[in-house]
Amino acid sequence: MALDVNRPDLVVGVVGTGAMGRGIAQVTAQGGIKAVMYDAAAGGAAKAKAAILETLKGLVAKGRLTDADLAKTEANLAVAETLDDLKAAHVVVEAVFENLEVKQKLFGELEAVVAPECILASNTSSIRIASIARALKHRDRVCGMHYFNPVPLMKLVEVIRAADTAQWVVDAMVALGKRQTRVPVVVGDTPGFLVNLGGTAIGTEGLRIMQEGRATPAQVDAVMRDTCGFRMGPFELMDLTGIDVNFPARRIIYEGFFHDRRMTPSPYHESLYAAGRLGRKTGGGWYSYDAKGGKVDPGADHLPSVVPAARVVVMDSHNEKLVGLVIAAGAQALAVDDGKSPILVAPVGKDCTTTVVERGLDPRRTVAVDVTGDVAKRLTIMTAPGADDLVRDAAAAILARTGAKVTLIKDSPGFIAQRMCAMIANLGCEMAMIGIASAADVDTAMTLGLNYPRGPLALADWLGVKDCHEILVQLQAITGDDRYRPSQWLRRRAQLGMSATTLE
Repeated sequence: MALDVNRPDLVVGVVGTGAMGRGIAQVTAQGGIKAVMYDAAAGGAAKAKAAILETLKGLVAKGRLTDADLAKTEANLAVAETLDDLKAAHVVVEAVFENLEVKQKLFGELEAVVAPECILASNTSSIRIASIARALKHRDRVCGMHYFNPVPLMKLVEVIRAADTAQWVVDAMVALGKRQTRVPVVVGDTPGFLVNLGGTAIGTEGLRIMQEGRATPAQVDAVMRDTCGFRMGPFELMDLTGIDVNFPARRIIYEGFFHDRRMTPSPYHESLYAAGRLGRKTGGGWYSYDAKGGKVDPGADHLPSVVPAARVVVMDSHNEKLVGLVIAAGAQALAVDDGKSPILVAPVGKDCTTTVVERGLDPRRTVAVDVTGDVAKRLTIMTAPGADDLVRDAAAAILARTGAKVTLIKDSPGFIAQRMCAMIANLGCEMAMIGIASAADVDTAMTLGLNYPRGPLALADWLGVKDCHEILVQLQAITGDDRYRPSQWLRRRAQLGMSATTLE
């Protein structure tokens, strides 16, 4: 069995005309396909059609669409009064609210109306497709078609293959996604699918750093923005999407993967959820917001008021970035300890304490500097317990003279950027290894679905695959926590000196 998605008379039904349903209908109609909308609420589908056309008229007024585009799209939009009006559909996409019983009932009703070869797809973001399909007679024609909000602007769509989904269905829905001008990726039917699962790493690791008392939310966010190129840090992102959305999702994914330590939620996240501090929508979450919705940022910069040191001991003299920073600041870089100057080190995966002990350095004068990413914008420093604050600040003042902002955190294996990026990369490698999606689709989905500067596997390459693996090895050894165990996909490529994107 097969469906020719390019047939001129293709009909796609859309059930549920909220924000997601409207967006799906809009991109379908704009793709030259007849979209028939149905909503259980009387008049709901007609209102949705009117709203879509009003949006498109606004785009015509701005010169982004032509009158001919509008007329063509309007001709492809239709309204169904009952589910029976969808009997001619070749594909039906469900976009009702997230309730398994409601979806199961709806799919049963659809199965009684549409032809046996009609594909039934759910836009669910969290419910297993197999659970929705299990009571149906033709489970092989059921799949997931997970779009992202707002659909017309977000190009990604996840095509979810359940245990019984036929290959011809997957092929047809990939082709449909392309005709809708989306970018489809094929994903396994796992908790969180691809994007929501992959997005777990940045949030949970940011929370772990905060929970350990190593850095504040503002510091974590600033480092991820400035040094790693993320549009938002994890705490800003959680506040934007809403704690009432992301905390339950984190718990569902954690439970769905049978308490895998990599997915462990934070009690601090749950605390905000219980308190009703849900982010921007309530005026407070990880940050406070003013009357206009602006974020009240407590800041992430360390501003030393001491005189910069004239010279520093650079123990990692092979590190061109670290030596370059000292020279750019106009200070003298010593290769041998003079017994009094600040000592700069650039550990990979280790904390300052471990570095000091292993190398026999003076813990009072040693300052660890993270040179990951864009060092022109921000540098992260840390010291071991008992360090001399004046010596530390004299070193910080030198680094500040380069023009970079300086963030001072508590002693932490992997600083902020190293451990955050390594965890994002590691989860992406694991998803590729266990076949949730192909390596290429993992990177595509995370860049398009979450606006990451690069996908997880590309992020491993950006860090350096060997360094990425080493960061995780050190984190696991120092913390004793299994959450940092390296993916075997990553380990093999690190040992072989290969790109993380290298296929099996």
